[in-house]
Amino acid sequence: MKIRRCAWPQTPSEAIGLQKVMKEKIILKYRGGQIKLVAGCDVSYRGKETTVASIVVMRYSDLGLVEEVTRVCKGKPFPYIPGLFSFREIPPLLLAIEEIKSEPDVFLFDGHGIAHPRRMGLATHAGILIDRPAIGCAKSRLYGQYDKVPVHKGDYTFLKDRKGDVIGACVRTRKNVKPIFVSPGHRIDLEYAIEVVLHCTRRYKMPEPLRRAHFHTQRDLDKISRSAL
Repeated sequence: MKIRRCAWPQTPSEAIGLQKVMKEKIILKYRGGQIKLVAGCDVSYRGKETTVASIVVMRYSDLGLVEEVTRVCKGKPFPYIPGLFSFREIPPLLLAIEEIKSEPDVFLFDGHGIAHPRRMGLATHAGILIDRPAIGCAKSRLYGQYDKVPVHKGDYTFLKDRKGDVIGACVRTRKNVKPIFVSPGHRIDLEYAIEVVLHCTRRYKMPEPLRRAHFHTQRDLDKISRSAL
């Protein structure tokens, strides 16, 4: 896949500056055709210098597995700083994305999209770099306020910023199970993002491509731990 490259910041202030520049590139409209393939992207860590990124590509129609790619990276990642999460996760994710052979129509990221103080969550940042529709799916809220969500699958309430602008939704993906936070990242609108997430969610709380990607990162981290014994 073609990926846009840019100078990678070394400090938090440089990272914030880059976010402000990239914010102007955000597109919140889906211009693709029928979705055929969807990818889930996840990153897990072991210790301070081992990172595993996994991309799982599935058919949108029946969520059948198409391919999976995992990439193990060594080296100290960008520090964990709230609001700058993407600078920690994107480098290993891009290495894995470069290796996939298929062409996913939509990417799901375990993080936020525009539901971010500067509208530049992981899904937005990554979506701009790969120039593909990207959706943020997070288990916890980073930014914004929302009302209580009804209990049934498919119910949701809007996530809004301090000005009252809608930046995402708190979505119930399973009945009586804690909801997740969905926000458009790039090249997709909120309504369609919610539809995609619900379509990809079956027996579990998280969309299946993301759940499978997380399973693969944990599997490979376990292999690394066993080999070190």
